[in-house]
Parts: sequence; C-alpha cells; structure tokens
Amino acid sequence: MLSLKVQKRDLNSDLAKMRKEGSMPAVFYGKKEASTPITMSQVEFMKAWKQAGESTVVTLNLDGESVDALIHQVDFHPISSMPLHADFYVFDKNKKITIDVPLEYVGVASGVKDFGGLLVKVLHEIKIEALPSNLPHQIDVDISPLTAIGSQILVKDLVLPTGVSLIENGEDVVALVSAPKEDEPEESAPVDLSAIEVVKKGKEDSAEGDAGGEEAK
Repeated sequence: MLSLKVQKRDLNSDLAKMRKEGSMPAVFYGKKEASTPITMSQVEFMKAWKQAGESTVVTLNLDGESVDALIHQVDFHPISSMPLHADFYVFDKNKKITIDVPLEYVGVASGVKDFGGLLVKVLHEIKIEALPSNLPHQIDVDISPLTAIGSQILVKDLVLPTGVSLIENGEDVVALVSAPKEDEPEESAPVDLSAIEVVKKGKEDSAEGDAGGEEAK
C-alpha cells in the first residue's frame, strides 16, 4: 500500500514560501473525519499520484497515526503542471465506494495487425463499486479477441477483480476494430474552356486591331 508522511499545517502559513521550499499544502476530510489541513513533500506526492491516481488507497502518516484515504482532487499549475494542492477523502472501510477507474489496453488485436484495421478505444475509464480494500488501480482490457474488422469488446466482456462490480451498461462498447480509411484520389481542377476561348479571341482581336492599324498607315 502507498503511504505519505504528512504534517499538520497552520492555516496562516505562507503557501508561496512553502512551495518554494519543496512542500505542498493539502487537506484530508471525510463524513466522519474533520477537515484537517496538512503539508507534505511535493516530490513524494508526485510519486504517489503517478502510482495511485484517484482509485488507489494512500495511507497518510501523521504524528504516529495513520489515515487511509483516496486522492480526491489535485490542483495543478497551469504552466509548469506541478501540483499546487490536493484533497484526500477519508472513507469508511466497511462501506463500498463508487469510483471511476482507468482502463489499460493490453495484448495484440489481429484485426489490426493482420487485416489493417484501426483500433478505436471508445472508453478510457469505467465506473465500478467495491470496498476500499478491493479497489483496483486500473482495469485491464485484453484486445486479443478483436480478430477481424468490426470486432467489438463490450463492458460485460471485461474481467473484473474479486469484489468489484460494474456500475455501467454491460452492452456499451469498450473498443472495436474499424475498417481502414481508403486514400481518396486527388481531383484535378477542371479546365475552364471558356477562359481559353476568351484569351484566344482576345489575341485575335488584338491581331486584327494591329492589321487595321497597318492599313490605316
């Protein structure tokens, strides 16, 4: 299980100075847990965030005590993309949680490899329900059954870990193989015959004009 060492934070702390020194403000709360402002290493938080996302339990170690929570929300700097603040939600260990979990596509689709089809990933996450201890970091989607153009994987085809149930329509499409796009031939611009005639006529008129001019001389 992932863990983070945190310290209580004074609400009057200089947040800019805190971030400059490598720390990050955060808060944890829950239905039975009072809102508690904390601070932690920004680097250590980023490591945990990359591994946990929003669907993996993170243990917060505070003054010799521990609190299990989920990363509920993260605010990032619009330019540097560094985390500025995080919310941790403290859950009831004995109650199921409904949460969106990312999908990870694995395997090889012969409909793509052998027939030149295009793999279309319709869903990138699904909603599940489980006890906190059973929450998966991700759900793997094996694309090997996609053996031909038009093959599909439905939500009901997904293999779920023990203790996890879907909160989705089982008939929804997760991924499919579509036919490859054919290159359309470039259309050449049609020749404007009227324009050619006008130019030709113009030249003839000019020639006649020159001949008339010679006769006048």
